[in-house]
Formats: sequence, C-alpha cells, structure tokens
Amino acid sequence: MTAVVEINRLCKSFGGLHVTRSVDLRVEQGERHLLIGPNGAGKTTLFNLIAGDLAASAGSITLLGKPVTKSSTATRAQLGLARTYQIVTLFGRDHLLHNVKLALLGKSTLRHRHWGSFDQEKTLSVRAMQVLQSVGLADKAYWPLEQTSYGEKRRLEIAMALAQEPKVLLLDEPLAGLSSEERETITALLRNIDRSITILMIEHDMEVALAFADRITLLHHGEVILAGTRQEVVNDPRTREIYLGH
Repeated sequence: MTAVVEINRLCKSFGGLHVTRSVDLRVEQGERHLLIGPNGAGKTTLFNLIAGDLAASAGSITLLGKPVTKSSTATRAQLGLARTYQIVTLFGRDHLLHNVKLALLGKSTLRHRHWGSFDQEKTLSVRAMQVLQSVGLADKAYWPLEQTSYGEKRRLEIAMALAQEPKVLLLDEPLAGLSSEERETITALLRNIDRSITILMIEHDMEVALAFADRITLLHHGEVILAGTRQEVVNDPRTREIYLGH
C-alpha cells in the first residue's frame, strides 16, 4: 500500500528536553491510525511536527510522497493536510457559516483578492452550507459561535478541516470533554468520513477509539514503544503497563 505519511527518526528537543525521540511512523492511504500514550508522551508535539507548526530537530517527514520536513504549514495544507486541535480553535465572534467560509478560503483563489468582501460570494456560501449540512449544523449556520455547545464547536472544527478537502486529516482528541451523547454524535461523524481521506487521530477514549482504528501506535516519553493492529497493541503487555496502568 501507499504511505501518505512517512516519518523517519524524527526528533524534537527544546534545549535539553527531548520531547520526540527518533520516531518512525508510517500511515497508509485510507487508514484510520490511532496514536495513544499517557499525558506527556509527545503525541501533540508529533502532530505539530507533521503539520509544520514546529520545526524538527532531526529526522524527516514525507507527506503524500513529497518531502516536507522543512516546508511551511501553508505548503503542507496546500498538499492536502488538515488538522484539528486539542483546544478548540475557532473565530469566536463570528457565526458558524462565516467560520466555514474562512476555512474554504484557505484553498480558494479568492484568498489572493485584496479588495471587497467575500460575504456575497454565492459559490462560497453554498459550499459552506453543504459542509455544515454534512456535520448536522446547517440549521445553526447563522448562530453566533458563543451560543453553541462545546460538542457543536467540536463538530464545527471538524467541518472546517473537511472544508479544505484534505487527503490527510489529523484529529487531536476530538472526543475530549464531550458528554456520552456528544461522543456518539462525533464518533458517527468520523465513521462517515470517506476512506479517500486518511485519518491520524489522538484519543484517550479507548473504547471508542479502538473501535475506530485500523492500526495503533503507542508513544511513551517521546518514543514509539510498539505499533500494530488493534488486537496486537491491546494484547501487548507493554500497553497494559504503560497506558492502561496494569
């Protein structure tokens, strides 16, 4: 199979603090790949390195067959990478539709236009409404963001990532802080994402995450401890010791 994300001996240090230690990772086309590990394992740092939010200290990153170790975040997004964040990152003073329009601009030629307003761009509005429909938020398109629930904000963030028509989607704890009902809604949404989009996800809700993942990588102290199928990782005593605590 074709690897869409390939990482070799990736390291990240902040002075004398080694956060990521010689990480190797391979994610195949269409795969649902889960990153697990205790707090401080280096999972979000690894996401930041893949996305280009942090520069690697050593090692290499290949995205969709292209070396991107030294490429900008914008270049990686143009190649087809999108992500969500552990802490919801949205435009708080705007309504939902406007948030999605801003996400759509990321890959639109309209972003190069330095005059006028894009609010009247019909094609943009139609596409933004379609994206909201896909995550069940079309009826709240003109709601101010501050009036929506935390679960709805999570759905909006995923909608904004999907609006960019990514080939690779990084999801950083999309179920964190949600009620059981909200988790079911988000889980159903994730399951419905087309397999043309490869997903690499960090998650602590093991019951939901294990049902979602094809393959799992366990990180601890910035190192890959093991990687394999769901069953292989769950059955490995190192997983129980490091992650499950027994």
